[in-house]
Amino acid sequence: MENRNAVGIIELASIYKGFAVQDAVLKSSNIEKLIARTICSGKFFMVIRGNVADVETAINVAREVGGFSVINLTTIPNIDPRVFPAISGNTTIQINTNKKIGAMLVIETFSVVSAIRAADYAVKEANLEIIRVHVAMAVGGKGYIVMTGDIDALESAVKPALDYIKQDGMLAGYVIIKNPHEELLKELI
Repeated sequence: MENRNAVGIIELASIYKGFAVQDAVLKSSNIEKLIARTICSGKFFMVIRGNVADVETAINVAREVGGFSVINLTTIPNIDPRVFPAISGNTTIQINTNKKIGAMLVIETFSVVSAIRAADYAVKEANLEIIRVHVAMAVGGKGYIVMTGDIDALESAVKPALDYIKQDGMLAGYVIIKNPHEELLKELI
């Protein structure tokens, strides 16, 4: 059975190029389109899935066909399954008023691709919960991720995520909030 656990994420600054890239990528290799749509600030966003070699081939095609419009793209082998519900807003958390959440991490990026990749890096690094991976809509084309856990886990998780984002020059900022107020968490649900 074929291993199709890699994803490719493509972010373009042009809608017309987005359609051209989508067509070329789908024709390039044995991949499945998970998401292909316009997002805020006139960008085009695409997520594909397949085996690592096919996804890498598709990402190379996207880079070539997308040309000037490529903002960011990446291949993520073995993406953590908790990332997708967080992107679609389908995560659930239990707020127990008797037990406080230790800390909350918020990372803001200039790129949707960077936010998703950072979320994957972080959850693979430490035991934490992804509350949200917000991609582009109503935030000027930026991305942000929100995670909760104990302070040590979040401090451990933030390092590889920030290293990746800084390497791409896409870090807008981040904060770790100790003992976040429950009202802050309620607005994220």
